[in-house]
Amino acid sequence: MSRGKILMVGFGPGDQANMTLRARQAIEESDVVIGYSTYIKLVKGMLDGKEVIKKGMTEEVDRSIEAYEHAKMGKTVALISSGDIGVYGMAGPTYEVLFQSGWMPGNDDIKVEVVPGVTALSACASLVGAPLTHDFCSISLSDLLTPWPTIANRVEAAASSDFVVALYNPKSGRRTQQIVEAQKILLRYRDPETPVAIVKSAYRALEDIQITTLAKMADYKIGMLTTVLVGNHTTTVNHGLMVTPRGYSNKYDALTGDVRDGEKAGHSLSMGLDGWGAVVREWLSENQKATLRAASTYFKRPVGEILDAIQMQTDGDRAGLFEVAMVDPANHLKALQSAEKWGKLRVVVRSDAGAVSELLVENLEFERRGDWLNLEHDNFHLHINWAEVAQVWFSTRGDNQRGLYFLNGYGDLLFHILLVRGEESFNTDCEKMFKDSWGRLAR
Repeated sequence: MSRGKILMVGFGPGDQANMTLRARQAIEESDVVIGYSTYIKLVKGMLDGKEVIKKGMTEEVDRSIEAYEHAKMGKTVALISSGDIGVYGMAGPTYEVLFQSGWMPGNDDIKVEVVPGVTALSACASLVGAPLTHDFCSISLSDLLTPWPTIANRVEAAASSDFVVALYNPKSGRRTQQIVEAQKILLRYRDPETPVAIVKSAYRALEDIQITTLAKMADYKIGMLTTVLVGNHTTTVNHGLMVTPRGYSNKYDALTGDVRDGEKAGHSLSMGLDGWGAVVREWLSENQKATLRAASTYFKRPVGEILDAIQMQTDGDRAGLFEVAMVDPANHLKALQSAEKWGKLRVVVRSDAGAVSELLVENLEFERRGDWLNLEHDNFHLHINWAEVAQVWFSTRGDNQRGLYFLNGYGDLLFHILLVRGEESFNTDCEKMFKDSWGRLAR
């Protein structure tokens, strides 16, 4: 028996002009073509003399099994998908079927090839300008196979990270609310006027293109054949074209191409990994009343990274009035215990939603119970998961602040303890104990 073959073919948007040569060859050399009925219609002019197997929308695994069964008989099978077969396509489930059957790459009985194609986000983007020129991601809003909380978390992560977002499977006859919920999440992080492109049936007979805004996105007709492209904070619309800048204007003058002051061609930006700490220090120097939290919010980076930037300061490159030092990990608990002797303190805890708890205490005394630290007074209880503490920092800001900051492994602030300042200055004895702790426990 001759060797069977499975050709997983992504044939692009559906028009012949955007189909790769290899995709065309793969369909031509096949004995059997298997696909969703709509996909079969899109390539019907190439199917003369072939066995054609049509399957429904929810029969993806059946298509993979059919391909495997026919390949076992020595046939060459083209399993087709529009776009790229590896992007929300049939490549994944087909490999799963093959592996479960015991097939391995290099198998003598069945040869497998994946033929890439122009995916929907590329096709749609080409019709509306250049919205994907900078970092982007794609998220399917279909909750048929993925739990909604997982989808919502991905939308939130992409929104907060300022990715351009391509939304696949945004809406169907039964799934009408997902696009609305995604819009709500995106609006938490983005301007309502953020450009949005709604593209239906790119490069097909019923092609339809709408350019709108994030605020109005859900008001448009959207279906399963639609891809929604949501811009980031730099995306613009000019003369009907949606463009996301790559960032050349950060380094070069747009008209002359000359390198901007402070930048070097071929080198990281001054706000690149090697230089952004200097920008943090400069900002703190110019905003001397700013807190660590304010700097974290401004730069959208964890407090731990702000502290790292401050720690790298030199005499000629100061971070305003700040002085910081990281506590040796072996001394984390000792640093907390030392604070119990500093006198009147303010313990500050913030919730992710923005609420702030400030506890004024004298004779601070945490009780350790397993992984938890418990601070229990008559009118309040404070419980902190000590197992989450990965970094502890001493920090001062001029004559106004003395404190300890407790961070998790991501550099996010868990809580901090501050000396309470008198009307004009800190208590001399308390400040002395603070400085003594710093000297003994910091690296």
